[in-house]
Amino acid sequence: MGNQTKKTLCFIAFGVLLYAGAMNLQAVLSFLQTIIGLVFPILLGMVLAFVLSVPMKGFENLFARMFSRARKKPSDNFLRVLSLVLTLFCIVLVITLAATMVIPELVKSVRSIWPLIQERLPEWMSYLREHSIDLTAISEWVESFDWEQISNSAGVLFGSAMNFVSSTASRVANVVFAIILSVYILLSKQILSRQVRRMMTANLPDQIADRVFRIAALVRDTFTKFLSGQCVEAILLGCLIFAAYSLLRLPYAGLIAFITGISAFVPIVGAFSAGLIGAFLTLLVSPSQVLLGIITHFVVQFIENQFIYPHVVGTSVGLSPLWTLIGALIGGKLFGLPGIIFFIPLVAVLYQLVRDNTNQKLMKKGCFQEDVPAPMRPDRERAHGAGKL
Repeated sequence: MGNQTKKTLCFIAFGVLLYAGAMNLQAVLSFLQTIIGLVFPILLGMVLAFVLSVPMKGFENLFARMFSRARKKPSDNFLRVLSLVLTLFCIVLVITLAATMVIPELVKSVRSIWPLIQERLPEWMSYLREHSIDLTAISEWVESFDWEQISNSAGVLFGSAMNFVSSTASRVANVVFAIILSVYILLSKQILSRQVRRMMTANLPDQIADRVFRIAALVRDTFTKFLSGQCVEAILLGCLIFAAYSLLRLPYAGLIAFITGISAFVPIVGAFSAGLIGAFLTLLVSPSQVLLGIITHFVVQFIENQFIYPHVVGTSVGLSPLWTLIGALIGGKLFGLPGIIFFIPLVAVLYQLVRDNTNQKLMKKGCFQEDVPAPMRPDRERAHGAGKL
């Protein structure tokens, strides 16, 4: 049977399957949902392993530098296990600090906001009525709320939400299984990597295998750089905002610093969102300090972005603001905050793949001059400088 006949039969079989799936779409979706439910803990474990590998790799590099001149070096397996233990310890430490220090303070701050809104609301209403703005519908809607009950129940609602999550047995089991799986993946990452490379090299043509390896390296480098960079930026920015607000005696320094640190994972949009939230919170307590709070917030953002972040973290994923916003919007619409975080480096990977493919085709047509370098590996290309597009 010739190759052309095989291709024809494959196209026919694909068409038949596609038609059968379209005719039984509900059954297909139900089947896919079942499959996703079965493999979800495995996928979650792989994602956790990928995220944990970033700080774990940092500890491994630190130990490699520490023992580079030692006569007797510890084994690689020992250093890998030690790096994983330190990574898990740091995560548990951060969660413990958040549970004992940050979260109670945040609950306290949120509970204090509602009385301030109730106190300031008549003043705002009077100001708007003076400018001939009809607020009848808004007044009725506001008066229907029991602000005192909402304020007193803020901590109860938070505790109820946490109890609901913890009481869901299946979710807890999935998370525990994913954590255990991620630990095994991290401890066996060298063996798994070697096995995957051998399998793909044996079953795929050399050109396709090399391209898959290159894309995998690009994805790893881009996501690693983005996650590590954003984590460091979030910590630095939160500390700077807290110090600046405390020094100038602006209200809600801890809450605004926490919101700013979380928003740092969303480039461009996060900075403006945190600034607006900080201005609103300052308005509730001290309207005369709103302008000072806005100026302080964006001055700290500017100093951190221009002088601290590039030296501590380095360049970001290399996306323009347009593509960064597109990635954040698509990811946010599909998966919420996790989608915003992970879609930005994903768009960076897709952008670089399209750029490389376009450059290669243009080079074949002889459209580039000598000043355009040949395609390089992802790590070398980022070190070299800007792209072609």
